[in-house]
Amino acid sequence: MRRSILECCIDDHRNDVAILSAWLANKTPETVRCWFGSHANYSIVAVSSGVVSGVAIMTRQGKIVLCYVSPEARFGGTGKALLQALECRAKEWGVLQLQVNSTLTAKGFYAHNGFVEGAVARTAFGTDGILFSKRLAASYPQKAPCRCSLAQTD
Repeated sequence: MRRSILECCIDDHRNDVAILSAWLANKTPETVRCWFGSHANYSIVAVSSGVVSGVAIMTRQGKIVLCYVSPEARFGGTGKALLQALECRAKEWGVLQLQVNSTLTAKGFYAHNGFVEGAVARTAFGTDGILFSKRLAASYPQKAPCRCSLAQTD
């Protein structure tokens, strides 16, 4: 994750020490372990030849809070596979729409994968981000109502 930010997101951080410090501050093993251990999130790791090649986390509300691919795995389908796994889980949860605050670097990636570009939004790290969303479904089939109250007792 840290290498992806440092090496792939130069258009975003422009090698600005203050931006990089803010962006990388919470990307510690302890913090990431907590994120991955949270039941409020769906977390996924991509592994290629025994090496981590990407990570992604989504909240139960369908907000993609991170999606990073190692520099070596970039443009090789890892990001798309992570995104498809997030979409699959979101559909299982009944989420109607995904949202992500994309970096400038990942703008084309999200657009290419069916996300619709929205407004520009400042990130907590001091960079410009782009809000993207993707409609997964207009609605999901409703479950049949419980008919418990209609049951007769003997």
